[in-house]
Amino acid sequence: MSARTTAGQSRPTFLQVAIALQTLAIFFQASTAGLLLSSSHGEVLHSVGARVMYGASMVYVLAAILAWRPGGGTPRPILYSSGFLVLASVQVVLGVAHVPTLHVPLGVLMFGLSVLALGQVLSTRLPQRSGTRA
Repeated sequence: MSARTTAGQSRPTFLQVAIALQTLAIFFQASTAGLLLSSSHGEVLHSVGARVMYGASMVYVLAAILAWRPGGGTPRPILYSSGFLVLASVQVVLGVAHVPTLHVPLGVLMFGLSVLALGQVLSTRLPQRSGTRA
């Protein structure tokens, strides 16, 4: 019976999927940024990736709101996701304006913050899983 409970908890939540998608999209942006220098297709890929990354940031906000609403927990993930959407907006503006001196470091910061948010969401589930086994 304990194995059944653990198996049910191993499914990723919408919030986890949203943050993972966002992190993957930002990693794709870093990859295509290098292609900008070496290939004519790099600009197209980077432009498409920017739209996907921005959409993923919006999905992250939606997932944070939906995760908060049913449980009535802390709205802190909504604050984080909204702040990330603001950073993504600034990133898009800097990219369109061709300001690489700010665009590149902000991209690195965003990737780091996204990885941290993903790690935080994934690590908060681990104590619950071990608690149900005991």
